[in-house]
Amino acid sequence: MTSIHHSIASQNQLDPLRSYVSPLASRNASPEMQAVWSPQNKHTTWRRLWIALAEAEMELGLEISPEQIAELNANVENIDFRAVAEYEAETQHDVMAHIRAFADVAPAAGPIIHLGATSQFVNCNTELIQFRDSLKIISVKLANVIDVLSRFALKFRDLPTLAFTHYQPAQPTTVGKRATLWAYDLALGLEEVEHAADSIRMRGVKGATGTQASFLALFDGDHQKVEQLDRLVIQKIGFNPDRRFAVTGQTYPRVFDALILSRLAAVAASIHKICNDIRLLANRKEIEEPFGAKQVGSSAMPYKRNPMRCERATGLARFVMSLVANPLNTAAAQWFERTLDDSANRRLTLPESFLALDGALDLMHIITNGLVVYEKTIHHNLMAELPFMATENIMMAATRNGVDRQQAHERIRMHSQAAGDAVKNEGKPNDLIERLRSDPMFTNIEFTEILDPTKYVGRAPQQVNDFLAAVVQPIRKRYADQLAPPRDVNV
Repeated sequence: MTSIHHSIASQNQLDPLRSYVSPLASRNASPEMQAVWSPQNKHTTWRRLWIALAEAEMELGLEISPEQIAELNANVENIDFRAVAEYEAETQHDVMAHIRAFADVAPAAGPIIHLGATSQFVNCNTELIQFRDSLKIISVKLANVIDVLSRFALKFRDLPTLAFTHYQPAQPTTVGKRATLWAYDLALGLEEVEHAADSIRMRGVKGATGTQASFLALFDGDHQKVEQLDRLVIQKIGFNPDRRFAVTGQTYPRVFDALILSRLAAVAASIHKICNDIRLLANRKEIEEPFGAKQVGSSAMPYKRNPMRCERATGLARFVMSLVANPLNTAAAQWFERTLDDSANRRLTLPESFLALDGALDLMHIITNGLVVYEKTIHHNLMAELPFMATENIMMAATRNGVDRQQAHERIRMHSQAAGDAVKNEGKPNDLIERLRSDPMFTNIEFTEILDPTKYVGRAPQQVNDFLAAVVQPIRKRYADQLAPPRDVNV
């Protein structure tokens, strides 16, 4: 590298505006999620794992002193990252670099740091802890969005709206019932995320190829002590020792990453679907995401009210969905006890899956908390289609008045086709009811009653009540202390 390139590289390290910064950090993910995946948290966790290992080894009889343990504990967060970088440049090994930096500030304990362990002792166990902590953050955010959507569903429980199948007008539903569909997708995702968090298990201390041979050597062939060591270390880092991987190679089974990220991808798919629905409803001028008084929709078209939050959440969700293929490929490509081609991509896919979903959920919280409903437009759009949907009821009313059912069916069919043709080819409003009212066959029919949209929504309002009681209330109870207003996000 030339001297000028060295100079530029040096400047870039000091100036964030001259080096790449992930948008997940600068624009999307929350401070708490970023903290979980931060270098400080990662490497203080490494040090806590080393201390847990040393404490357990001391308690089981190895020559480790309480003073050494105390020295390590006093320097858990005293990490000289510049020294680490220098050591890593020399050793080309990040774990060894951190061992040396830890030994620099705890010299008396230096000889017993990482005793018997392999790099994946700190790497794997730390990542599993990060999974647990990240899943708990995701769970809380899902619960908040479900809570807000459910309040929205209750408010608009009885408001009829046009339902769609195949994106074609179908039978009516209510705005509130549609919101329960959104909330239920997320509730199913929450169930999976909670299960994943509860299912996190530790790798523990398994050695270089998972055989625990190094620890067996440390304890002079005492299998029972090695088993005690594994359980004790797991307990010291806050996990149930009964919740551990039964066997491992050098790493915990990499398919576990795919199982975790698949849950995140499922939540992302639900977010994507909900945001698409809201974007389509905004096009129909029925429901919109919140839009600030001074917000600019377009630099070229001042009238625009682009659904930028939904679009952004959709984009983040799509990114999360795309990442799940990576751990599947990594798990499939592992050779025997482990191969290192898992490392570089996991440094990207594991944190970024959580960071992106975290940002999408924050956006969803803002969107759902501020949804704008245009009730008159909803009613107008529904009434433009309801005459076609009401034709069966009109036909039944005519037969009760003595009209032949087949004749009524044919006459309604003819009027419907004519009205539909006028709507599509001439741009006229739907005048089917006016056509039927003027037809002598349909006199003495109370069209106003037949065209009451509330008569076509079935049990939608009752389903909202049932959903809130059966699904949402238990979620609200579990997260009662963690439901809060949405946080601000960077634009």
